Amino acid sequence: MIPMPSLQHQIVLVTGASSGIGQACAEEFAKAGARLILAARRIDRLKDLAQRLHADHGTEVYPVELDVRDRPQVEATLGHLPEPWNAVDILVNNAGLSRGMEKLHEGSIQDWEEMIDTNVKGLLYVTRTILPGMVERQRGHVINIGSIAGHQTYPNGNVYCATKAAVRVLTEGLKLDLVGTPVRVSSVDPGMVETEFSDVRFHGDRPRAKTVYQGVTPLTGTDIAEIVVFCATRPAHVNLNEIIVMPVAQASATLVHRQ
Repeated sequence: MIPMPSLQHQIVLVTGASSGIGQACAEEFAKAGARLILAARRIDRLKDLAQRLHADHGTEVYPVELDVRDRPQVEATLGHLPEPWNAVDILVNNAGLSRGMEKLHEGSIQDWEEMIDTNVKGLLYVTRTILPGMVERQRGHVINIGSIAGHQTYPNGNVYCATKAAVRVLTEGLKLDLVGTPVRVSSVDPGMVETEFSDVRFHGDRPRAKTVYQGVTPLTGTDIAEIVVFCATRPAHVNLNEIIVMPVAQASATLVHRQ
């Protein structure tokens, strides 16, 4: 039998780790014995999470305040990680958001820029900073958190769907570029997951955000995090290129059965 890789003492970098899927990924990797670099803008939340993971699992955590949209900050922070944190084994590109649900001709350009800068350029900045070390060390795994929105465009999802389609294509391109190296590339693409996602999309309008999941049992951040860890723990010759995961009640980006 081919042994499954152990995550014990591996260094896992998770972006957008202060809530939702990113926080759940931190928790699941901590359970598996990994050492964690947790990056997000809300450093207080990261520090609280780090303390909890250390108390619960004995996890070593290096929290970093980071806005993935800020290229100089990404390069300065992630490009000069101190010993013993500078050899990242697994990168989880989770930082991402959606803003608004307007028709394109009525959309907010500021919302567009925030989505493009976070979902596309932020992923590029972080990957460009971390990946050369993986190639040089001849080991590593990049796991991008995509979306069903990258596969199926839905009404008023125009720019968000475009950014997630970009994540899908960049993941494919990355896999092509890394052929001949042992570095793996995966994409985990969820449908409806109940996190802060809809709160952010609707600029804090909680009643509107709640209607998104009304009458449905959505996925949780933990559901996605468990799949991410599964990707990371396959035998070294196995690469899970793309996993699309949706709740049972959801059949496509737009077709949802509500009770």
